[in-house]
Amino acid sequence: MKLTRETILIIVAFFAIYIIWGSTYLLNKIAVTEIPPLFLSSIRFILAGIIIFIIAAFLKIPLTITKKQLLNNVLAGFLFLAYGNGVFVWALRYVDTGFAALEASSLPLVVLLIMRIVYKKKIQNMALFGVLLGFVGIYLLVSQQEITTGENSLLGVLMIATCIVSWASASIFVSIADLHKNYFVNSGYQMLCGGILLSIFSLIIGETWTSPFDWQPNTLNSMIILIIFGSIIAFTSFNFLLKKVAPEKVATSSYVNPLIAMLLGWYVLDEKITLQSIIAASILLVGVYFINSSKNNK
Repeated sequence: MKLTRETILIIVAFFAIYIIWGSTYLLNKIAVTEIPPLFLSSIRFILAGIIIFIIAAFLKIPLTITKKQLLNNVLAGFLFLAYGNGVFVWALRYVDTGFAALEASSLPLVVLLIMRIVYKKKIQNMALFGVLLGFVGIYLLVSQQEITTGENSLLGVLMIATCIVSWASASIFVSIADLHKNYFVNSGYQMLCGGILLSIFSLIIGETWTSPFDWQPNTLNSMIILIIFGSIIAFTSFNFLLKKVAPEKVATSSYVNPLIAMLLGWYVLDEKITLQSIIAASILLVGVYFINSSKNNK
């Protein structure tokens, strides 16, 4: 079977949101120990947006958009980045990295439920079975005492739940909204809009802003990786996929991300991986297979 250029791009884009985004939990956790969360996210997204526009201009990609497209990107930037990501990073102060990633694994189900309630879209049996398998895997992971020992984590858990709803709503919205035909440019506008909103919120709640020259090396390196890989590459891949495949399929990244987050936690922070975690990871991956094998195509 000959792979088309678009099929190859889809495979590469899935790799980006599966692997790269799985590492951002650890990177955000490292950075948020020194930098206030909303300030951290605002700097990350504003710089990423500026870099995207510079690259687009160098490649002579038109940046002009209509008023409607700009408003759609502002809304997407708020739902995805200002709230969906900014508040999520804020919640990492109260929730362990692994637990946060595991909670985010409920995203595919939230997407399916919203599409069922709002758009009356039927949930295919294979997709439903895949989501159920995913939740079995999540339960096996979350039920381990080693992962759920975060102190004062209830607030963080509740806020992450609202972030998941925000991200799911944005995923569906972007898949049908009138946006710039170039996915890279859309990412730039959403990054810049989300970053500006986050900087406003940061100032409102009185976060302390610091210079990058005063940051610790680990924090600075984490921020650089977050900007280049987490924001520019992975988020552009995410926008591309939302226009090419069904939103619930794109949301399967939230099943794989926790596995990457746990492996990095084991490798970087010497966290323990149990047999139960390995079994749970296997069940999660089978769930992803069933969702991606369903006939919920656009």
